[in-house]
Amino acid sequence: MELRDIEIFLTLSEELHFGRTAERLHVSAARVSQAIKKQERSIGAELFERTSRQVRLTPVGEQLRHDLLPVFQGLKASVDRARLTAQGKTDILRIGVLVSNAHELRPFWDAFRSLHPQWGVRIRYNGFIDPFGPLRRGEIDVLLCWLPVEEPDLTVGPVLFQETRVAAVACDHRLADRRSVSTEVFADHGVIGDASPLPEYWDDAFMPFYAPSGRKIERSFMATDLDQMFAIISSGDAIHSLGAQVTRFHLRPDVTYLHLHDAPPLRWGLVWRSGTDNPMVRSLVSIARELGTMSL
Repeated sequence: MELRDIEIFLTLSEELHFGRTAERLHVSAARVSQAIKKQERSIGAELFERTSRQVRLTPVGEQLRHDLLPVFQGLKASVDRARLTAQGKTDILRIGVLVSNAHELRPFWDAFRSLHPQWGVRIRYNGFIDPFGPLRRGEIDVLLCWLPVEEPDLTVGPVLFQETRVAAVACDHRLADRRSVSTEVFADHGVIGDASPLPEYWDDAFMPFYAPSGRKIERSFMATDLDQMFAIISSGDAIHSLGAQVTRFHLRPDVTYLHLHDAPPLRWGLVWRSGTDNPMVRSLVSIARELGTMSL
């Protein structure tokens, strides 16, 4: 069994969803399916039960996951250590981000690299499906996400930046010729929900469940990523609230962004596992507090 196929199996055993596994590993869903079928042929038994509604491990799959996980993690750690040694580094800070504008935050990353040349920095997009999972599984050391975060096992640090919000609508939507709208419009047109449930308080902080008038804002469609979200918006089926960073990093001919004049700023801060004492995380937090919050 090839290392990449093992990674696909273990990721699918966590996600239990072929699409999310493909997105997380940056491969096609067909590649995931082919790898699992190949492993099942080799072992002589099904590893997953698949229905139109769910995917779950079989007893054989459960046993294989139990046996493979520590072996795979050890191999991956060994390769990472060898790579670091080759680069003259002693360790690497793994940062997961839910933002599109990591480039605008280079003052934080550059300050960290300048202060600690012995440490590397790896920044990866985290995704908003199972947003805290990679942090809890130890796949990343710190997460940059919107606030508030009220998870009992996670610690919230400084705010790196805050930004205004926009309403994303189709370019031919009847609202598209306006420059500014109220959050009240979301109750009129419906918005996009997350295919996988998010903590309710966290979801509400990004896209409120109720308009200022008290009317409910319906989640009319579901999406697992930004591409799906933009496809729904551009079709005119729904509109949505996003941080203003999309006006710089996601310009599209089929989507128009309107300023939300009555929405509070969206705040993005650092979050890490409580009870951990990671000197790299402590250093990044100290740098963030020293540089202060950016307004973008």
